[in-house]
Amino acid sequence: MTVAGKYRFVMPTCEGGMDLKQLKALVLVADVGSVTKAAELLHVVQPAVTRYIRALEKEFGTPLFERTRLGMRPTEAGAALAERARRALTELDRARAELTPSPGTVTGIVTVGLLASTAETLAEPLVTAVLREHPGVELRVLTAYSGHLQQWLDAGDVDLSLLYDLTSTPSLNVTPLVDEHLWVAAGPAEGLRADQPVPLADVVTHPLVMPQPGHGLYSLITNAAHEAGAAIDVAVHTNSMALQKQFTLAGHGWTILPSVGIAEDLENGVLTAAPVTEPEIRRTVVLGMPRTVRVAPAVQVVANTLVREVRAAVDGGRWPSGQLR
Repeated sequence: MTVAGKYRFVMPTCEGGMDLKQLKALVLVADVGSVTKAAELLHVVQPAVTRYIRALEKEFGTPLFERTRLGMRPTEAGAALAERARRALTELDRARAELTPSPGTVTGIVTVGLLASTAETLAEPLVTAVLREHPGVELRVLTAYSGHLQQWLDAGDVDLSLLYDLTSTPSLNVTPLVDEHLWVAAGPAEGLRADQPVPLADVVTHPLVMPQPGHGLYSLITNAAHEAGAAIDVAVHTNSMALQKQFTLAGHGWTILPSVGIAEDLENGVLTAAPVTEPEIRRTVVLGMPRTVRVAPAVQVVANTLVREVRAAVDGGRWPSGQLR
């Protein structure tokens, strides 16, 4: 259970109850760990922030922060309330943007999640298209691995996201977009070629730079190795695709990554790569959106633009081995 899930906060109805200034102060102190810094950001005096926090503590009857030598640290209750307050303030910002539009424009705040492996290919074209076609939309782009992105979608911190190998769930609508192979990648001296797939049994004769255990790519690779009866010699694990490529270039081993994640490296001659075969290792990239009664117009136009940019990347050859669904 999450911290927030252990608490049930009810908005006070009594006169003089919590207000937006108090919620903003709570979130800022939790984020920066300092009443003084929060006061500077809010453009108020320090005693005012202290007064806001004390008023909330009195309202809920529990301490929200503890003072440490490193600054103000939220208590468990403080962290839970700050998480809820942050979402409430974000929703108010969205409502303000949607309810005061210019005629004929789509407005609003949209947070979109991109798989780390797709960011180099999709992030800049997506931002360029949204800013050009929908200047009233404030776009927030986050990158992470699929598991983290799904958690953020479920929590409401992300409005839409690319994920992989996921079907629709009770909380998410999922639309398949692209099927792709995983490729083995190595330095230029290894001479791997896109038109010469490499059997997994040959790949594992080299030490491998691998994702962390528990990561979706790690599971895909190890399941394929088990199917092929091949033992993997892991040189190093990392939770960063950039570090996977860096360690590979440093000569610590070969690595296995989605083709889209190495497209730019192949074009620039930084890496050489080839599809893995016997067995092929594949994943399906999907678009995930929460199951809600109403999809905000700003979220819908960003979703449409993201799908269009995914298709353009595949059609334009910027997504090696990608096949549109």
